[in-house]
Amino acid sequence: MSDANGPTGQTAGSSGPTGPKAPGGTANGAEAATGSPEAGGPAAGDTAEPSGAPGGRHVRVVLVDDHRMFRTGVQAEIGQTERTGVQVVGEAADVDQAVTVITAARPEVVLLDVHLPGGGGVEVLRRCAPLMGDAERPVRFLALSVSDAAEDVIGVIRGGARGYVTKTITGTDLVDSIFRVQEGDAVFSPRLAGFVLDAFASTDAPPVDEDLDRLTQREREVLRLIARGYAYKEIAKQLFISVKTVESHVSAVLRKLQLSNRHELTRWATARRLV
Repeated sequence: MSDANGPTGQTAGSSGPTGPKAPGGTANGAEAATGSPEAGGPAAGDTAEPSGAPGGRHVRVVLVDDHRMFRTGVQAEIGQTERTGVQVVGEAADVDQAVTVITAARPEVVLLDVHLPGGGGVEVLRRCAPLMGDAERPVRFLALSVSDAAEDVIGVIRGGARGYVTKTITGTDLVDSIFRVQEGDAVFSPRLAGFVLDAFASTDAPPVDEDLDRLTQREREVLRLIARGYAYKEIAKQLFISVKTVESHVSAVLRKLQLSNRHELTRWATARRLV
């Protein structure tokens, strides 16, 4: 969603000190995503951990979200290391950048958006599976998304994420969630845990919808809004994309599902309870 640079989350105050920087090659990957170390990415060379965090807690975090203004807001809210104990060691805006930065920085926790250019959060999880499986230095993922759709929650949890919180979360609660995930806990925003419990309650694997699997995460999101009766302009405004991009997504959905118009698309989505 390269045309979405508007604000999608809360910001808080001015950015505090970034604290110590990521070791190794993290700076280059983070700078590619943010434009400069001053914008929130780390600089190389300094590896000492910060002091003064509450209870001596410290966690290294990478932010993955395709909205730069949202990343800046999260950095300002949680990245004051001396106060929160959270050290942001890298940022990324798409799947390829995310894999590069995460691999180089080896953070304890990744805040991962669900909808990303290049395949979405699920693709990041798939490509980072060896890092999640490292017994000595596991990289753990906490999904942070505007979406509260059941399929998005279940998809990233199946992919290996340790939790899922929405962007309405407060900065204090987000910091607490990050530390809980670092310690191996599972963390969910209210009501989202029910999606996961329902999905995994049965020992039988849910049926695979091959038609739905052809769609990207963004195409599914547009599909749901179209089926709910939203106009293209309304969808563009809600998703912070252009009307032309909405039209392109709708055309792709119709082509992949072999449907002719939005009325057929609405019936298709309703039959699968996606509305």
